[in-house]
Amino acid sequence: MAALPDLITVDQFRQLPDDGNYCYELHHGKAVAMTWPKPGDWKLRRHVMDLLRRKLSDFGEAAVAVPYRAVPEFDIRAADVALISRERWDAIDPEDDVYGAPELVIQLISASDTKADLQETVALCLASGALECWLVDRKRKSITVVRKDGAASVYEGDTAIPLSAFGSDSLHLSDIFE
Repeated sequence: MAALPDLITVDQFRQLPDDGNYCYELHHGKAVAMTWPKPGDWKLRRHVMDLLRRKLSDFGEAAVAVPYRAVPEFDIRAADVALISRERWDAIDPEDDVYGAPELVIQLISASDTKADLQETVALCLASGALECWLVDRKRKSITVVRKDGAASVYEGDTAIPLSAFGSDSLHLSDIFE
């Protein structure tokens, strides 16, 4: 039988040295180097967070770079933008991460993302508590929304994303990509 690769736990992952060149996530027990976001990405993250905070404050809290543990022992990822229900937000241990995916996970698509990577992230989040996952393409000014039931919709141009799953009306793309 072939030797199996060594998997590391979240605790072991947290003890790895920071080389300063990359930020890392733990995917299925393996450390994965992620590129640092460009200014256009982190500005968009902040802008989307601000929009969600204004529209969805009754539902919960929006934040950027939110670490979450979809698979508690061997996985820790960061949502570019996340919306977390008020109850879960208030229960977060300040010394730990969010367990399960946030109710809304927003991922900005980068040049290094493959279709398989994005599909895996969406499937993992929806299986771990997310109501929706948004894949934001900053260059094309489009957003793909995948809902808990697997339905996917692409929003572009002069359209609005419904926010009914979070107790609100909608969010216009023109407000996001202003």
